[in-house]
Amino acid sequence: MNPQVAQIFEIFLWILIIAVIIRSLLTWFPPNIQGSQFGQLLRRFTEPLLDPVRRILPRTGMIDFSAMVVIILLYIAMIVVGQVKA
Repeated sequence: MNPQVAQIFEIFLWILIIAVIIRSLLTWFPPNIQGSQFGQLLRRFTEPLLDPVRRILPRTGMIDFSAMVVIILLYIAMIVVGQVKA
């Protein structure tokens, strides 16, 4: 794999991880912050990642583990890209 392409892909994966973390943190704030333009943008950006995981994971009450699972999967993808790049 081209090292430059791998580097761009790693940056993209980091952006996704940060977006999922920020979205998870926004759930601690009032709904008007989540409904802001920034919150809606984050939702549109991260929902395609979180929704399939939510459908697979069993319900655990008020705690949503889908963000943690997505972050772990994205980190594994970064490790794989790093191995391919080397």
